[in-house]
Amino acid sequence: MFNEGQDKNAPVSTGAVHDVTIEGIAREGDGIARIQGFVIFVPGTKVGDHVKIKIEKVLRKFAIAALETT
Repeated sequence: MFNEGQDKNAPVSTGAVHDVTIEGIAREGDGIARIQGFVIFVPGTKVGDHVKIKIEKVLRKFAIAALETT
């Protein structure tokens, strides 16, 4: 099932875990990573961080993720 507004063609899905590198910082201070060009916002990160994330919400043009703790 898809969340309201979720893009079924997005390269990520809710609950998926990915290893990413933070490439930039958004205006609100969240880190920005990309998977196949798709933007993922990751709070609590900085440029250059290599982190494991869990996708929390997928929208049409971007996703929101949290740091995955092991």
